[in-house]
Amino acid sequence: MKLEILPIDGIGDVSPGDDLAALIAGAAPWLRDGDVLVVTSKVVSKAEGRLVDVPVDGPERAAARDEVLAAETARPVATRGQTRIVQTHHGFVMASAGIDASNVDRSRLVLLPKDPDASARSLRAALRERHGVDVAVVVSDTMGRPWRNGLTDVALGAAGIAPIRDHRGETDPYGNELHITQMAVVDELAAAGELVKGKCDQVPVAVVRGYLAQAQEDDGAGAVALVRDAGSDLFSLGTAEARAAGLRAAATLPAASVVGEVDPAAVARAIATVTGVVAPGTVFTYVDGEGVHAAPPGGADLVRFGEDVHRLRCALAAEGCALPVLPSGGRR
Repeated sequence: MKLEILPIDGIGDVSPGDDLAALIAGAAPWLRDGDVLVVTSKVVSKAEGRLVDVPVDGPERAAARDEVLAAETARPVATRGQTRIVQTHHGFVMASAGIDASNVDRSRLVLLPKDPDASARSLRAALRERHGVDVAVVVSDTMGRPWRNGLTDVALGAAGIAPIRDHRGETDPYGNELHITQMAVVDELAAAGELVKGKCDQVPVAVVRGYLAQAQEDDGAGAVALVRDAGSDLFSLGTAEARAAGLRAAATLPAASVVGEVDPAAVARAIATVTGVVAPGTVFTYVDGEGVHAAPPGGADLVRFGEDVHRLRCALAAEGCALPVLPSGGRR
């Protein structure tokens, strides 16, 4: 496979109502069937009128931006200082819901396209039907990534190309069957296109040539297929937010009364967790089949002892042990 990544120069500024397909076709009459068109979401949003007016400076601008961010947010994920990571109504997890103030008049903010997959499908159809070229389209935007510094472009929308290349069930050269390998192809193509688009060069569209022999006949599942559902998202909250959620859960921890199968090592870890913070002399003892017996120190006040018992209950819950904590001797 030989790939070429080509910028499309000369598109110019895009305004609401502009025919983006005509602008692209006019600037790149050299487009071929099978090219992958990587289009910055900002020009899609501008053409679709996804702009909001805001004050140009001062606290009024910040307040207006906060109001716009709240409207674009489906769920807050993490906040650090002025940085807010949120989940958008599309399902994307991004800083500031993808709201952008660059490459636009200062009196406006650019929002993400309402439906990036639909935007990709519409642009592809217009290029095919009115300009006679059948390409795949990827609508891209810049995102940060967990665990990694720096930004990269990813796909928000796609048409004419499978968003994922699934290697599961294939065998590698050493004879090992692949079980989890699914490559986010449209993200890789979006990142490749960004290499020639840049952020300050006003090149909003790039072409990746050579990856496809031809675009697939139908539009495909779209980039929405890359959005991980909440049930399989292991990192759905920031660290501080997850800790706060855990503390709230601890405050409403239900009482445990039935002892099932218990891992004594897990109970020992829970007891060890609280050993350094309970009142001196408080003793917790695991009794198989009953739970954990709690003995207060001599003369300890009941409020402090109750706090110590709840600490242990939280530590047990963290280990997955729904054990009752009983007065010493098993008496309730």
